[in-house]
Amino acid sequence: MSKTKFWHSVASGIISWSVFAATALLLAQGEATILKPADMAKILPATVFYRGQSATTQVRNSGGVKFSDGYLVLAALVDTSGYSTGVAAKYQAYFITEVPIRIGGQPLAPGAYGVGFIDDDKFVVTDVGAHDVFTVSSKNDADLKRPMPLQVLTDSVRGFRLYVGRRYVMFER
Repeated sequence: MSKTKFWHSVASGIISWSVFAATALLLAQGEATILKPADMAKILPATVFYRGQSATTQVRNSGGVKFSDGYLVLAALVDTSGYSTGVAAKYQAYFITEVPIRIGGQPLAPGAYGVGFIDDDKFVVTDVGAHDVFTVSSKNDADLKRPMPLQVLTDSVRGFRLYVGRRYVMFER
């Protein structure tokens, strides 16, 4: 085999692999269903454990995604009245993912987390012990027509947006 044919084969393989990977990503996120509070009432626990206490979830302020393969990503605001101000500042919502995702470009393993929008346009993810997992930048959507206390919407480019009011962070599978 000549060098030219070899490099054409390599290039063809790379292009084929890229198309396959892009198709797999689209299939994983395409056909996803945005879950509204009425959907969440059936699957969201009434209370959740975080930092040594139980907190009540706010089903009316919840949302999520159900992927085409049935796996879920769920988020709900929680009642943080029993927590210290330091914990409550970072812990605004309970976040559950059944599959690996990326939030603001950072990988997040399946599990249950506390999340919150904090000062300086940041979004923090913490484990159930209130230890920081990572912090990413958040954005403000001045064009959002009807801001809700918490909602999940599709992003026009890819993935999804988790909103608290007008502040949001992007996530994708």
